[in-house]
Amino acid sequence: MKSILIKALWGSMLLLLSLVQVISAQTSATINGVVHDKGSGNAMPGVTVSVKGASAGTITGSAGTFSLKTTHAFPLTLVFSYVGYKTEEKEITSADGRVDITLGTTEILGQEVVVAASRVQESILQSPVSIEKIDARALKASPAASFYDAIGNLKGVEMSTQSLTFKSVNTRGFNSNGNTRVLQLNDGMDNQAPGLNFAVGNMVGIPELDLDNVELIPGAASALYGPNALNGIVLMTSKNPFQYQGLSAQVKTGFLNDNGRTSATTGFYDVSVRYAHAFSNKVAFKLNVGYLQAKDWQAYDHRDQSLANGHTLQDGTRANNEGYNGVNIYGDENTVNMYNTLAAQAATPGSPLATQLATVSGMFGGTVTPQQILNAAIPGAGSSNVTRTGYNEADVVDYTTKNLKLNGALHYKITENLEALIQGSYGAGTTVYTGADRYSLKNFNMAQYKVELKSPDFYVRLYTTQERSGDSYAAGTLASGINEAWKSSQQWYGEYFGTYAGASITNFAQAYGAALQGGASPAAALAAAQAALDGKRGTYNSAARAAADKGRLLPGTPEFDAAADKVKNKAIPGDASGVGAKFTDKTNLYQAEFMYNFHNLVHFAEILVGGNYRRYALNSEKTLFALDDNGKEFRINEYGGYVQIMKKLINDHLKLTGSVRYDKNMNFKGQFSPRISAVYTFFETQNIRVSYQTGFRIPHNQDQYIDLVTPQAHLIGGLPFLRERYGLDKGPLYSLQSVQAGAPKQYTFNEFLPERIQAYELGYKALVAKKLLIDAYIYKNDFKNMNGIQVLIQPTGATTRNVFSVPVSAQQTVKSWGWAIGLDYSLPLNFTAGGNVSYNELNNAKDLGTFLAMYNTPKVRYSLNFGNRNIANSNFAFNFLWKWQQSFVWQSSFVGPNVNVAGLSEIPAFGTLDAMVSKFFPKAKTTVKLGAVNLLNKKYIQSWGNPTVGSQYYISLGYNL
Repeated sequence: MKSILIKALWGSMLLLLSLVQVISAQTSATINGVVHDKGSGNAMPGVTVSVKGASAGTITGSAGTFSLKTTHAFPLTLVFSYVGYKTEEKEITSADGRVDITLGTTEILGQEVVVAASRVQESILQSPVSIEKIDARALKASPAASFYDAIGNLKGVEMSTQSLTFKSVNTRGFNSNGNTRVLQLNDGMDNQAPGLNFAVGNMVGIPELDLDNVELIPGAASALYGPNALNGIVLMTSKNPFQYQGLSAQVKTGFLNDNGRTSATTGFYDVSVRYAHAFSNKVAFKLNVGYLQAKDWQAYDHRDQSLANGHTLQDGTRANNEGYNGVNIYGDENTVNMYNTLAAQAATPGSPLATQLATVSGMFGGTVTPQQILNAAIPGAGSSNVTRTGYNEADVVDYTTKNLKLNGALHYKITENLEALIQGSYGAGTTVYTGADRYSLKNFNMAQYKVELKSPDFYVRLYTTQERSGDSYAAGTLASGINEAWKSSQQWYGEYFGTYAGASITNFAQAYGAALQGGASPAAALAAAQAALDGKRGTYNSAARAAADKGRLLPGTPEFDAAADKVKNKAIPGDASGVGAKFTDKTNLYQAEFMYNFHNLVHFAEILVGGNYRRYALNSEKTLFALDDNGKEFRINEYGGYVQIMKKLINDHLKLTGSVRYDKNMNFKGQFSPRISAVYTFFETQNIRVSYQTGFRIPHNQDQYIDLVTPQAHLIGGLPFLRERYGLDKGPLYSLQSVQAGAPKQYTFNEFLPERIQAYELGYKALVAKKLLIDAYIYKNDFKNMNGIQVLIQPTGATTRNVFSVPVSAQQTVKSWGWAIGLDYSLPLNFTAGGNVSYNELNNAKDLGTFLAMYNTPKVRYSLNFGNRNIANSNFAFNFLWKWQQSFVWQSSFVGPNVNVAGLSEIPAFGTLDAMVSKFFPKAKTTVKLGAVNLLNKKYIQSWGNPTVGSQYYISLGYNL
């Protein structure tokens, strides 16, 4: 298959070259014209003028005039389009004379054209699957602070906010912070960070000024897009420099507010510039630069997720729970059992503790044994867990978030219908990401470089993604490392246990002796002493912690900063000299792909073929990933290909589409992904669609090859050689759940497989009376081999053990279903109103046993909007958007294991109101926009351990938008 794809790639390129020879011989003509506003009669600059069915195009100048050189045979059709205006088409029979066109404002309900669903242009009403779209017009009307944030306002879409600049997009359940089930493409390039295997928000993406449109498919899309398009695809397309020329600029500033932050109110600014120019009808280029800086949202959930020593999530504190582990407190994750440790010391003849217990027993003539004294003085093994004192997230995370984007492209039109381009994008900055730990992605940077040859019928694309982690580090590991740099855990626990036991045993002697003197029997005196000690546990804990923490490094001091810098500069997991928290990843992705549409050669149906070859070059400088037998990090190869056939029947009322894709990863068996769909159109604008498709997700690179020791567990990939490397295939091995239940059960591995989905969807989309747009669907998904995390306990001694976290495949089929409906209504005088509601449910959760499906999705969410894009033709606009979602349980590797199993990690329900008002000044080509996200300041979190999000207020000034 690999050789076939490579041959097909070369064959396509040779075919293109031959076509060039033929087309280049054609003569050219120049069409001149002018465009005016129908209402005012004013000239309209910036209108896109293109030849229908070809890539040729230009834009009107400051006087509304245009000059378009074309080799297209006459007659031809010119298409005139501008944001906020009805697109007009005009047939041109010759280049003689001047073309005069007027454009009028209009609502465009149901008129959008999309390409993501079928890889060909089609009406959004007739798309074979659910699809959402944001274009420049919708973006202008959105109250969101950025176009990427606006994606979260689409029907059925959910966001997970980990930072102001890092948000993950998801649809239809199984949400996660680093979402590897939703594919994000920027101008056709997979925008994942190759080592992480998920998109880092829009940190390295299309700048807002350069965005042409966003298309989103909720649900499976593997049939055309391959691995990782299991839960959806976000397709972002930038502006072509031939069609969008000139200078654009935007300055956005404002402030963020949340009274739980270190500084409740802080400012931010976001500046961007775009310049594009066509030297002729042959050559054009564009350049983009943008920079954002702010003080980030902060995570400060201090609830106790240890559930240790009989405490709950709500009542546990550092003062009353020796084993406290705060959600956003770091360095307090590792637990040592005080009773077990002291019992072992007491059983060692001649140890200080054994001597002390024997002395106290002798004081009372042996009426109480050393073991009885120990049992009374120290809580039992089930309620004697102790953790070190941790640090707040604000002490160890860099909250100065920033993002620099650089983007450029050079386009060359070989012929009117054949275009070559070179494109580069670079993004760098600091943000925060939540995985098994909270990661400060400091000075993180990533670049994408692409060369492409394309026409309306095909493309050939080569690109690479280069990830560089910069100075990134794991915040939890950093906190643990600071603690260890100051005082080793062995010393700290020794001091804590010694102080606790010393005070408790002394008080036992006093209480026991007083009870004997009062005439109590030894048994009654023992019970009285036990009761007296139980009431002082908090006092003993405070005294022991104060003694062990004496001289502890405090945030803000030079000593703390020096220790932190040392840990941050040492790679995870560290070495004999100390703990390391630095996250090092320099993984690269290389991809070649092509697509060809045979519609000009084959006429009975529209046939597409395509394929790709991909390579990951893992490089963590031997810190994150497993090594092969030669001590090198692995290379992962994948390839795939697809074919799609589309046919219209019954006078074009019925559109049938079928496709099948094959993909192969070197570590897993090949995967076939078929899709079949039908769309029936009646009454011209009423459409019913039905589809069945399969999809799959190859376990991401970390799930395959990670080999990393963290404070919580040793993370290893799911491939068999790693299990064997650490002896998990031999000897006793128990699931965490069985250990917690008090009945350890031998764990047996099953084959680790790619996830697969069978997706069924029935939908209805219609435009009623050109005023009401209805979009509704119901779906059912069956997931097989769902990948999840299994925590395993490997005993290494009577009181010691290794803890492993391993990705595994569920043996049960995970079933979910849902529905959504959206309504948009065009009211008189340019007013619009709309709303949508979606429902998603995991409907066999009880059948999954101990497997954590990590569904992480509210059952119900809805939104309502009301606005006007041009009030009484005054160029004033406004929009209000209300969003609400139900509470739900969040499961992840960041959630404390006991909380995960108990299902206590609830994300509360919340609702927010966003609003904006704007004014456009036509002569100055400038827009002023005033907006607020979460206007009512109803702060919320979207996933466990993530920051609390407050209000964002902004004002922007945009030129030539």
